Amino acid sequence: MFAPSLSRANFLRGSAGLLVAQAMGGAARAQAVSAAAVLYAPTDYRAREPGKSGGTLRVSVATDTGILDPHALAATNVQWIGRILFDNLVYLDESGNITPWLAKDWTISPDGKTYTFALRDDVTFSDGSKFNAEAVLLNLQHMRDPKTKSPLAGTYIQPYASGRIVDEYIFEATLHQAYSPFLNVLAQSWLAMESPKVIREHPASLLYHPVGSGPFVLENYAPQQGMSFVRRPDYNWSPSLIGHQGPAYLDRLEFEFVPDASVRYFSLASGEYHFTTDVPPQAAAAIDAQPDLVMTDRIRMGAPFRPIAFNVTKPPFDDIRVRRAVARALNRDGMTQIAGFGLFRPVSNFLSETTQYFDDKSSAQLSYDTNAAAALLDEAGWTGRDADGYRTKNGTRLGARIAMTTAAASVPVLVQVQADLRTAGFELTLDAVPIGTAQLMRNNGDYQAMSGGVWHTNTPDALYINYHGSQIPNATHAGQNVSQLNDPQLNALLDQARLSHDPEVLKPLYAAAQARLIELVPAVPIYENQTVVAYHKTLQGVIYDTSHETPHFETIWFGERTA
Repeated sequence: MFAPSLSRANFLRGSAGLLVAQAMGGAARAQAVSAAAVLYAPTDYRAREPGKSGGTLRVSVATDTGILDPHALAATNVQWIGRILFDNLVYLDESGNITPWLAKDWTISPDGKTYTFALRDDVTFSDGSKFNAEAVLLNLQHMRDPKTKSPLAGTYIQPYASGRIVDEYIFEATLHQAYSPFLNVLAQSWLAMESPKVIREHPASLLYHPVGSGPFVLENYAPQQGMSFVRRPDYNWSPSLIGHQGPAYLDRLEFEFVPDASVRYFSLASGEYHFTTDVPPQAAAAIDAQPDLVMTDRIRMGAPFRPIAFNVTKPPFDDIRVRRAVARALNRDGMTQIAGFGLFRPVSNFLSETTQYFDDKSSAQLSYDTNAAAALLDEAGWTGRDADGYRTKNGTRLGARIAMTTAAASVPVLVQVQADLRTAGFELTLDAVPIGTAQLMRNNGDYQAMSGGVWHTNTPDALYINYHGSQIPNATHAGQNVSQLNDPQLNALLDQARLSHDPEVLKPLYAAAQARLIELVPAVPIYENQTVVAYHKTLQGVIYDTSHETPHFETIWFGERTA
């Protein structure tokens, strides 16, 4: 049984159907999509009925994270591990608005710099320590501690200046400057709350033996092999949106790291595992054909996959006409077929469709059009042709080198990028470099183009992270703006967006920012960043997290008891 994806059924969403209805006419559907972020059905995020307790869920996972401290990781797995072991201060509702979790309520000062949180007084960590204002203070300090080496959590709270314990269950956070995504990022698993006792006494142990307040407790972690969790019997403080209070239904969770895609598929189909968090796209059709399996693919918020990010300060990509030509020369449908076997959804925008304030009005300007690409290159002066068919100007061949890490999953797509550009008369050379070398190149700006990858976050501030001038990487700042873009107009729009919580202010700012990026073309978005999971139909209560579009394991139960 297949829960239809966007790419297969005209915006059908998840297992519960459609908010942007298939029955809508084309013009009406396009208007609905461009007016706001496309949303999944609310029932995808809320348990529909009480479940049965008991059983062990066996899960296959593609890769290990190496460590388990969410504050010290940027790995994708943290998104669902965080909901197993930990809790957060706040949670998003199904429309992307902030709702309570461990924080019952909060106020924001008029200048946007001070957040005062009223905290729950009935929460404990699995080691018995209390969740209170001191716990919040220590967690924020741990995220920012240089010893934590946080690649994500510390960056997301960079504007945080200091914290103050007002009383045991009132915490005040002061920021250096207004930063409207602050509450959004606090809802993400990388910023989960960990035991204050462990942070004070043995912070290094969090790497392999993390202690949280979540619905399960870590039983065992064997790097590169697997991990197991046991239900916490006194857990009773889930976010209200998920529709389940009290302990998780399952007794145990057993995860095994299975890097081979074919093994993950066959072991799921045979019943060795009940669930996989990483469906191999090439197995999607086979899973679809099996009546006892369910598969869902869901678009993560943030930035879509960009196989190529231009260094806009280096020839030939310092010419905006060349960048636009490259974008229009690339066949997204063909590339998504190669990468996702028809499962992934092509995109021409710099925000994912599920992100708040997504606006699609200008993305047609980057659509596949070989004639438009040729005209742009002619306009840029690349009108000659050499013996190999490549375009030339003043005797110089049109071409560039793209740096890609040796472990890049984007290699097959980049090979197709190379082929499409060859047809357009552009020579793209693929340079495979070690990760350390790629980082040095990023810091020095010493490259013509790089594989841009994806950037998942639950806020449209992904645009700031990837394209604001302050985020250009250097030796002291691991910024994500590998395009080296520093556009005053775009910077001003994104700066203003960080100052406001008002949707009526934010909507036009983010619409203008998306339009400006489509005009500037610092990278080429190709397809959405999707998470694809599959499980046996006997499993009930499979719902999804509102920040990450990954499953909540605490609500899962066996409709038919299995071992």
